[in-house]
Amino acid sequence: MGSSLSKGGKEPVKSEPNVVPLCDVLLVLLIIFMVVTPLVQKGVDVRLPNAQFTTDVPENPPVVLSIQRSTNPQDKGGYKLYINHDKVNLENLQNGLEEAFLTVSEKKLYLRMDGELEFGILAERILDIIKSSGVEVVGIITEKKTEKVE
Repeated sequence: MGSSLSKGGKEPVKSEPNVVPLCDVLLVLLIIFMVVTPLVQKGVDVRLPNAQFTTDVPENPPVVLSIQRSTNPQDKGGYKLYINHDKVNLENLQNGLEEAFLTVSEKKLYLRMDGELEFGILAERILDIIKSSGVEVVGIITEKKTEKVE
């Protein structure tokens, strides 16, 4: 009567965790972060102008003012303003910039402006507000102009 049933007590109990589901969850999280990270770094969708002579922009600039062209009649002036990812209007732009620079040591603002907007909009209205909010340096973010070689 060779029964293969164990009555317990003779063999030690094995208590090993099953790590396969944990590995599956970690791989899914890794894929999600790989897809989402470039979207977060991009910021507001703006058609940047081209420039021939450019310098490198830091990977994550601390304060970015984005000016996006808008066809919505509710947006005054035909543009939308964003400080980092937060939408602001012209009236509270100065307060928003002052708050953004509270935690930043260097008073340097990076400007991303739609290439289809007129420079007059920037010069007349927005530059005065930027300067009065304590910004010392304004860097304009552009795309690198690619020249066609024949």
